[in-house]
Amino acid sequence: MGTNQPSSNETADQPGVPVYRRLARRLQERIDAGAYPAGARLPSEPELSAEFGVNRLTVRQAVAELERAAVVEIRRGVGTFVRPPAVRVSITVDPRSQRFDLGSVHAALPDGGQGGGREGRAPGDGEFVVAAPAVTGSAEDAEAARRLGRTPQELSRVDSVIRLGGRARAACSYWVPFGPLPAELVRPGRPGNLVPALARAAGVELEYDWRAFGAVGADLADAELLGVPPGTALLVREGVSCTPDGTPALYVRRRIDGSSARFVLHFRDR
Repeated sequence: MGTNQPSSNETADQPGVPVYRRLARRLQERIDAGAYPAGARLPSEPELSAEFGVNRLTVRQAVAELERAAVVEIRRGVGTFVRPPAVRVSITVDPRSQRFDLGSVHAALPDGGQGGGREGRAPGDGEFVVAAPAVTGSAEDAEAARRLGRTPQELSRVDSVIRLGGRARAACSYWVPFGPLPAELVRPGRPGNLVPALARAAGVELEYDWRAFGAVGADLADAELLGVPPGTALLVREGVSCTPDGTPALYVRRRIDGSSARFVLHFRDR
């Protein structure tokens, strides 16, 4: 291994920092400085190996570190390319004013209401139905039934994906205590905000009952739907909406790519 190691800052020179990580940080600095802009192809392994005086295995480990951090994309047989910056979306939750449940898509899409992004809506952005799987008594179905005070056999389910900035950002599942759901409402690929559509189908008005926030690792199904590696950190927003008399009428569970979203609570007037 060569001795010409990356040494652009104090952190990179800390004793005990592996050489591949120092190299990854150096490459990250170049990306941040615009030397390798979004979409640019990084130098090849032999080129980086020669420039930094390290072996190709070290280069490979450094690039893999950047890939895990979603900084670059490795295209096998083609090269390594810088990813565009993540589209950051703030989903604002105001505990005093968000009484009526209009759905979360209006807040999760650009120009779509309070808390939405400001990056501009790309073609194909929105919420789209993926499937209407049968409620079979899985762990998720059982949890939905418990939250709604029903049996799984009384519930209907529909799954969707929210796309933003040209890619999938959130996988959503809804359970309602009625059915069967209208065929047009659950048609795969159908666009539109599902919460008000489900409310109309049930002939009810929905209000927020409660919402909870957490995190999980992406399972195989969500990883495929969101285009992320299995185990990727996903933010979870779940909760129940009820009718004005307090009857639980909808349970929702959204799994959101943790690299592109955050939840914000505002406690003062803005």
